[in-house]
Amino acid sequence: MDFEYTAEQQLLRDTLTDFLTARYGLEESRTAARTGPGWQPKIWHAFADEVGILGASLPEAVGGSGGGPVETMIIAEALGAALVVEPFVDTAVIGAGLLLRAGGDRATELVRGIAGGEVITAFAALEADSGYDLHRVAATARRDGDGWVLDGAKTVVIAAPLATHLLVTARIPGAAGVSLFVVDADAAGVAAHPYRTIDERQAADLVFEAVRLPAEALLGSEGGADDSLDTARDEAIAALCAEAVGGMRRVLADTVAYAEQRQQFGVPIASFQALQHRMVDMHLELEQAVAATYLVTLKLGAAPADRARAAAAAKATVGRAARLLGQEAVQLHGAMGMTEELAVGHYFKRLTAVQYEWGSTDAHIARYAALTRPAADPA
Repeated sequence: MDFEYTAEQQLLRDTLTDFLTARYGLEESRTAARTGPGWQPKIWHAFADEVGILGASLPEAVGGSGGGPVETMIIAEALGAALVVEPFVDTAVIGAGLLLRAGGDRATELVRGIAGGEVITAFAALEADSGYDLHRVAATARRDGDGWVLDGAKTVVIAAPLATHLLVTARIPGAAGVSLFVVDADAAGVAAHPYRTIDERQAADLVFEAVRLPAEALLGSEGGADDSLDTARDEAIAALCAEAVGGMRRVLADTVAYAEQRQQFGVPIASFQALQHRMVDMHLELEQAVAATYLVTLKLGAAPADRARAAAAAKATVGRAARLLGQEAVQLHGAMGMTEELAVGHYFKRLTAVQYEWGSTDAHIARYAALTRPAADPA
């Protein structure tokens, strides 16, 4: 199989990498995350206007560039290498994907806003008792005249403090499946309890109390969002895996560079065979993660069962690699690996969070086993 990028894809990767090298400093981004607004709005608008990544994977009909999953993978990997905290996956992957599949004038308008950098979405799906199951939904939406009234609560909604719009799952009485609604982030009745995660992301727990919504707030049909939610989960996993690969590449490169310049007993510690073996193990885990990420990216357009197996395998593989590379990098750097001044400590936090985002490593091993288990004999 040919894994070479096209000329256009190489240009996208190089342009974004050069932009991030010149404009996205780790110290500035951490300062903005901790003491500022939680992100850099100028960078976000530059993503839309200067490098065009917010619409790179969207159809041209809605203001995008007509790219696909490979373009998303390239972008996510570059953002992971730079440890970008701005909500690209939450908005340009999850949000745009859900809206495009829902269709309709309201959804199309929002997707155009995503491509232009004006709309930021947060996916409010998980609840206190839902675990990783997107279909375990207690929030409700009931009809009220021509509109809807939304009630319920959502937990760990990444990017909610930055979002202009919330994509909220709820159940409509009488409808068999889950429904999806778009809610203005500042709508009356929405209470947010924001906080910062360990990897410097912005998140919030949300409570919806008698939130009145117009008729067009329903995206798609009543109870018809289940398949779209499954697709969104696997698309998010593919992008998250690519982001993790970018971070792991940086962690391995920094660790090798440090081992080559750090001396003990008058020689670089990179000359110690035991440490060489550990860095080789890091490289092998990274290469397996890269292969799994390629596989799930290429399987996003496959049949749902094939896509789900690839996503589960990729998330489990990348989760294991993220744990090993993060921990080994910190140990090989010594105590300074945990300091705020050294980049590896920040990457370690993000790689730790990656292991649990969209399902833990163990959860996806179990998911893969369930998807590959032969169906029971009805006899």
